[in-house]
Amino acid sequence: MFVKDWMTSPAITITKDKTLPEAVKIMREKKIKRLPVVDEHNKLIGLLSDIEIQEYLPSEATTLDAFELGYLLSKIKVEKVMKTIVFTTRPDVSIEEAAMEMYDRSVSSLPVIEDDKVVGIITEKDVFKELIDITGVRSGGHRICVVIKDVAGSIKEVADIIRDAGYGIESTLSSHSCTKEGYRKVVLRTRGNGNFIKMKDEILKNYPDAIID
Repeated sequence: MFVKDWMTSPAITITKDKTLPEAVKIMREKKIKRLPVVDEHNKLIGLLSDIEIQEYLPSEATTLDAFELGYLLSKIKVEKVMKTIVFTTRPDVSIEEAAMEMYDRSVSSLPVIEDDKVVGIITEKDVFKELIDITGVRSGGHRICVVIKDVAGSIKEVADIIRDAGYGIESTLSSHSCTKEGYRKVVLRTRGNGNFIKMKDEILKNYPDAIID
């Protein structure tokens, strides 16, 4: 899975000479929270989000009436509010690398750049969609969580039990965030119909601490 498979493209952008009311109007109409700011060549020069807008407004803005607030905002240009230090990614970057970048940088989106131009944007919501997809949670099935030895073939042993009970395997996820050294946690989701009692009994016999939903 790559950024190009999950990003919003083309990205909805804005130029620095637009006013905040224009930016807010776009955000509301398109139901988005972020706007890459581009120049006349579609090159990225900044990023505007609802957070920057809220933080820029003076503290007394909440006491202003609608007319006064509208007048205040109409005088403010995007370039005065946008962030100019923006972390970006590329279409060919894996989705997990993009997610790690967002996490490490504490940002909720990454404009996607190709040939020095903005071709899309990927957000935390896109990452959530990808997580839902790869786990297969929408397809139902049973979720089996086991802690196994971190050696070759250990996942196959669990998968064989599932298949012997007549189920297919929708997804397999693995994590090394386990408290026992030399072990890892594996989560498998089943597909189709099978003998649940047989599968559950066999898994618990071999992995007593397993969690089966």
